[in-house]
Amino acid sequence: MPRRDPRVDTYISQAAPFARPVLRRLRKVVHAGCPGVQETIKWGMPHFDYKGPLCGMAAFRQHATFGFWKASLLRGHGLPAPARKAMGQFGCLTSTKDLPSEAHLVALVRAAAALNDAGVKVARKAPVKKAPVRVPAALAAAFARHPKARRAFEAFSPSHRREYVEWITEARREETRDRRVATAIAWLAEGKSRNWKYERGAAAGRAKG
Repeated sequence: MPRRDPRVDTYISQAAPFARPVLRRLRKVVHAGCPGVQETIKWGMPHFDYKGPLCGMAAFRQHATFGFWKASLLRGHGLPAPARKAMGQFGCLTSTKDLPSEAHLVALVRAAAALNDAGVKVARKAPVKKAPVRVPAALAAAFARHPKARRAFEAFSPSHRREYVEWITEARREETRDRRVATAIAWLAEGKSRNWKYERGAAAGRAKG
């Protein structure tokens, strides 16, 4: 299989003039650091794979970006922390002067390829467990008078129940809270979720499509 993807050539040729030298430099060092790398296009941007995702680059109107897939494991090799104002770890690239030396970039690519060779995985953060949904007193009192709404609420998924609860508890004024409780009861009596308006619009859009 060819290591170079003609779609990457097209991407570079269509990039803003300032970005073309940056993208060509990045492409060069990736192939120098990992001769077995395979080019591809993912999410509309050039990516480089080698036994799994390796790195990727992109060009925008005013800057280009470059980043490694397993960036968190490359800190000991001199890789900067993730940029706040741009994708990747090298910030907003506007010229080749914004890039580290070719030797340093090649070394980073080699280190990233070695991680993939060894099958090293990036540790995933454990999902944050949310506290159980607690029905506020005002809503619980309303449920006592409207069992149909209560049954509909209890039949919803935890995320849908949480949407109603948070909407009500976020009200700063008592009258606002009471108004939201009344609205919630009316919607629940009809089996509607908190965001039913948006869901209906999305369903209508899919039907038209």
